[in-house]
Amino acid sequence: MNQMKRTIAIVCGGDSSEYDVSLRSAQGLYSFFDKERYDIYIVDVKGTDWHVNLENGDTAPIDRNDFSFLRDGKAVVFDYAYITIHGQPGENGVMQGYFELIHLPYSTCSVLVEAMTFDKYVLNNYLRGFGINVADSILLRRGESYDEREIEKRIGMPCFVKPAADGSSFGVSKVKNTDQLAPALRVAFMESNEVMIERYMDGMEISQGAYKTKEKSVIFPATEVVTSNEFFDYNAKYNGQVEEITPARMPEETARRVSEQTSRIYDILHANGIIRIDYIITKDKEGNDVINMLEINTTPGMTLTSFIPQQVRAAGLDIKDVLTDIVENQF
Repeated sequence: MNQMKRTIAIVCGGDSSEYDVSLRSAQGLYSFFDKERYDIYIVDVKGTDWHVNLENGDTAPIDRNDFSFLRDGKAVVFDYAYITIHGQPGENGVMQGYFELIHLPYSTCSVLVEAMTFDKYVLNNYLRGFGINVADSILLRRGESYDEREIEKRIGMPCFVKPAADGSSFGVSKVKNTDQLAPALRVAFMESNEVMIERYMDGMEISQGAYKTKEKSVIFPATEVVTSNEFFDYNAKYNGQVEEITPARMPEETARRVSEQTSRIYDILHANGIIRIDYIITKDKEGNDVINMLEINTTPGMTLTSFIPQQVRAAGLDIKDVLTDIVENQF
């Protein structure tokens, strides 16, 4: 039986502010995977230091020529890479490009889609062309001049200032007046060379995961995000300053429309593996629910308390089976 097992690398770490969160996701995934079916190793990637964490506490360097490593003098070659790096190089297409070059199947979207979803401004404008509702926004590049009054006139106050090309929760600010704009931009530019100033939308924030294989389409129940913080920031996301309600408290018709939207966006992007889409549900002048896409996470958190494991449980599914679906879909 052991000879038939596939060998899987859970690839974590990365070069963003969410390095530690990625390590926690890797531990979550390690606990979820079917050990009877797969040999699982955690591969920690940071800069040019790529190594496998072995069960006995030792590490072994990765040979980047073929993504293998030596164990007891024998080469261990992976059959599949499950990427759980939040930020670069795992969420912007760089790691995917490497795996494409060495012909190793991986868990996320393609190079193009990863690069596009990593850049919030590019993604929003791309999906707007397919009729998806997104907030109006302005892009600023490092060193560009800007007119605070023009920004207020175009986007309104309050607004959000966020790194445009970054996979983390750092550098995001809610700006209530023009006096707060310059400090918020400084914080955002510490995380990215491009910053997006986005119109504020008042409504219910929800997040919904999904995955598709050749045989099935699975849209998980959405999670409602309730926080007393100004918005769903790092502390709300990772330090428990939030209430997460799965399934979200919304009308059945709205829930159906959100699920259809998630499925449609998955297909528009030709996504792969699990993605998670964040939305704001606002009201139009007649009081009807309007679904607005906020952003797409192609390597969502996979700790025990993360959204996706919550949604899998709410759907009555076993995450072990979900991960097996995702891996086996590419063989």
